[in-house]
Amino acid sequence: MQPAPQDHHGVITLASGTGSAGGSERPAGKRPGGRGRHASAERRGGVAGVLPQRAAFYLLASIVVSFLAGSSAPTPLYAVYQAEWGFGPVTTTLVFGVYAIAVLVALLTMGRLSDHLGRRPVLLGSLAAQVAAMVVFATAHGVPELMVARVIQGLSTGAALGAVGAGMLDIDRLRGTVANSFAPGVGTAAGSLVSAFLVQYLPAPTHLVYLVLAAVMALQALGVVLMRETVTPERGALGSMVPDVRLPGTVRRAVLTAVPMLIAVWALAGFYASLSPALVRTLSHSTSAVYGGLALSVLAGVGAATTLLLRSAPARGVMFTGIATTVAGVAVTLVSVQNGSLALFFAGSVIAGIGFGGGFQGGIRTVMPLTAAHERSGVLSLLYVVSYLGMGLPSVIAGYLVVHAGGLMVTAREYGTAVIVLALLALIGLLTDRRGGRSRPVIV
Repeated sequence: MQPAPQDHHGVITLASGTGSAGGSERPAGKRPGGRGRHASAERRGGVAGVLPQRAAFYLLASIVVSFLAGSSAPTPLYAVYQAEWGFGPVTTTLVFGVYAIAVLVALLTMGRLSDHLGRRPVLLGSLAAQVAAMVVFATAHGVPELMVARVIQGLSTGAALGAVGAGMLDIDRLRGTVANSFAPGVGTAAGSLVSAFLVQYLPAPTHLVYLVLAAVMALQALGVVLMRETVTPERGALGSMVPDVRLPGTVRRAVLTAVPMLIAVWALAGFYASLSPALVRTLSHSTSAVYGGLALSVLAGVGAATTLLLRSAPARGVMFTGIATTVAGVAVTLVSVQNGSLALFFAGSVIAGIGFGGGFQGGIRTVMPLTAAHERSGVLSLLYVVSYLGMGLPSVIAGYLVVHAGGLMVTAREYGTAVIVLALLALIGLLTDRRGGRSRPVIV
């Protein structure tokens, strides 16, 4: 789940960086129809496509939605898997955590591949892998198959998001920045909620949602075949797969401020994706899959809307908003857990969703304006390493604690308290670092 901030009048754009852990650093204005290698790619007859550019843009946005929907689709199904195969919360969080690690690996190694091979080859390969992952999900008979499917899914998602983000920028820089921010949260929210309704009201709950997603992705692959390529392939593909993670001295203070917030919001997202269905079932005294999918949908959907609404706000203000709403939202959910109130839990989830969108966007934008052009790739890679580790590892730890250290409710309270502490550490760093308000606008 990765709503990326964007830049318009001083707001950071992470469209390429969203998937590339580094992105392709192209000067503004080098778009199809102008000068540069993007324009030369379109003039080559061998890469000309028949799909209009506007349609290609929406196709790319839909790929982000479908990939992130696929990543959240298993969330409402965990209870079904647990009942059929007899595993516990630790296994649930491991299935989720392995996906986060796979995405991280792909972001670091394959995120820039489309700059060298072209957008279409990377997207076609990723879509083929996603279809394969959906087939493995649909035919799974145990946890090992779930693990395999999650690894394939994570690797292909991490590889594709860079190509998608860069491709939308190639077509329309301004709309591309907005779409890269908004589409991931929409996909995560939609995948969880649609999956929940399919599980609750239609037959074959562990098969149908994956087969529907596989069909959608196959159609998207056909659309990619009809697209025109927007870059000219160039040498250096293997070299681009070497992770480039750097931390220049000029950004170390800002990173120390941002890292606690990035860990906080992504740990919160990981908790919602892995354990919120069980928590909602306990609070609601209901086995409805819709409740289980709704919690993640609320968090991700509100987070996506927040990144869109705050895209032109000053970075420092976005960071303060993210911190305040994360603390408030998690505090409300903790009260709801204590009082057993489902309505209060969802109210807290809405507030925490604002914190997720604002905290992630604000954290990235606190750091990136301080980097030089040649430093952005490595710094952004580092921030994504932190984010995905924050999403995967705490959720696995939480699964262990649910079983061995007090149960679901106690773990939820401890987890929420840790998120609040991390957000307050970010607040202390922000208050003692006055450079954030004077950051220059940068497009990554």
